[in-house]
Amino acid sequence: MRFATLNDWLDWQETLHPKTIDLGLDRVRTVLRRLEPEPPSFIVITVGGTNGKGSCVAMLEAILCAAGYRVGAYTSPHLLRYNERIRINGQDVEDDALCQIFARIDQARGDQSLSYFEFGALAALELFHQTGVAVAVLEVGLGGRLDAVNALDADAALVVSIGLDHTDWLGPDRNSIGYEKAGIYRLGRPAICADPDPPQRLLDTAKQIGANLQRVGRDYTFTRTGSTWRWESEQVRFDGLPPPALVGAHQIGNAAAVLMTLISLRQQLPVSFSAICAGFAQVQLPGRFQIIPGEVEWILDVAHNPPAAAILADNLRTRPCSGRTLAVFGLLADKDADGVIQALADSVDEWYTAALPGLRGRTDAELTDLLIASDNRAWAAGDAVNACRAARQAAQPGDRIVILGSFHVVAPALAAHPWQPYSLLPLSPET
Repeated sequence: MRFATLNDWLDWQETLHPKTIDLGLDRVRTVLRRLEPEPPSFIVITVGGTNGKGSCVAMLEAILCAAGYRVGAYTSPHLLRYNERIRINGQDVEDDALCQIFARIDQARGDQSLSYFEFGALAALELFHQTGVAVAVLEVGLGGRLDAVNALDADAALVVSIGLDHTDWLGPDRNSIGYEKAGIYRLGRPAICADPDPPQRLLDTAKQIGANLQRVGRDYTFTRTGSTWRWESEQVRFDGLPPPALVGAHQIGNAAAVLMTLISLRQQLPVSFSAICAGFAQVQLPGRFQIIPGEVEWILDVAHNPPAAAILADNLRTRPCSGRTLAVFGLLADKDADGVIQALADSVDEWYTAALPGLRGRTDAELTDLLIASDNRAWAAGDAVNACRAARQAAQPGDRIVILGSFHVVAPALAAHPWQPYSLLPLSPET
């Protein structure tokens, strides 16, 4: 084995391929054929979209586990541990298993270089083979058509939403991005679209592929009925469904798309009404409007593009607080900071900006300048942890602090627990 620890494997993977992001399927398919010459024995559900992917994967995983299936789930990025990316029956894969599978991939690849993300996707697929899962739920990392998880043919594919993000790689408008997202659809197989206004190119691409397109509002509908909700298609109707445990009115739309995906596979993957209810009631997803109560309430949300920021603003409006809303905010340089700020400007009273490291990072000063230029009260506060501490020192009982933007802001906050008393320390001198 090349390395003995997971961290050593991951550090090496970051240097192996000349480009951090290098879309394409040839490398993954080449190595996958060497690892597993035969098609997978498990059912494959692929989930793509600009926002909502993680929520839909979590709901699918929770329902299928409640139904008694052995379930593999692959997501990215992670918050605290790389192991979060690959789960089997809701449990993160352990370091030893990842090291063993990385060694197998390293041997199979020969002189073929792989990106960090491609290594991870292959590790998930190979672990799902080895552990005998019945169904694998795969989250698309970027786009869809050329993303590594698209190396497998999905038995059903769900596109949750289409918005402007990653435009450098996917194209400048919703039509271009819709084309890339629709690349996960397959001939004759269920292709669910949960966006109520899908771009024409997604519709055209689904038709050209020959996919069995199922659209919200046309092929399935959902209605809130007091504390429960109703879902129906031409063949099936569910009444008295519990809302998903994930916070936000938009989550019922995600849940409805998850139901359409499962109904489309009901011959291969039957799921009972009780399993559906149990899955919705039990689902968890850290970092998505995650609430930590207290005399100062903390909310963590990885909203990092304008559509996600608009959803966050709606959630904040439906959960008013008696005091001010303070934001700890960090964003990568390739994200639309102006769009995120505009979506949240009316919902935030003060901003504490966090610097993000790395080639894609953006400084706290850059974000602060953008905020002040838009007449927002903002202070550059150093790294994510110091930004949390600065906001905590400024907060009064009844206020709330929203940590938002990149995973690279939410993750350090989750690790540091700035809402706990031991974290209420003076800022370090350099800040």
